[in-house]
Amino acid sequence: MIKLQQKQQPNKIQELTYWGIRASVGIIFFVYGMQKFDPVWRDHLIGFGLPPELQIPIALAETIGGMFLIVGFMTRITGVIFSIILLDAIFHIRWENGFFISQGGWDYDLALLAMMLFIIATGTGKISINSKLKIPKILQ
Repeated sequence: MIKLQQKQQPNKIQELTYWGIRASVGIIFFVYGMQKFDPVWRDHLIGFGLPPELQIPIALAETIGGMFLIVGFMTRITGVIFSIILLDAIFHIRWENGFFISQGGWDYDLALLAMMLFIIATGTGKISINSKLKIPKILQ
């Protein structure tokens, strides 16, 4: 006979921990996004082989997306966008520098990518704007 298990609801500590992870990643992206509004960052894009016209879209995506993660709004969509940015950073910008960030490598980006995949899989959680609004799951 097959027993069906009830889905366990996360407790308050788990929800607070999840919000802490989501907010930490959100703060990181928000701060780095704000930094990308500096005109000097345009030269960095050129150095990375990317068109300088991407400066403002990347800065806006990281700044607004960071805020979305902190407050828990559209976290899965934000997670997908940030995952694409991180994959590009790993393979297009940092891969040749090796693994270690002290040598310009991609270990930090890999850790952020893992956190983003966790956020995509988990969704917004109870400590979020989405939990208070009636938003379709696909937009959460």
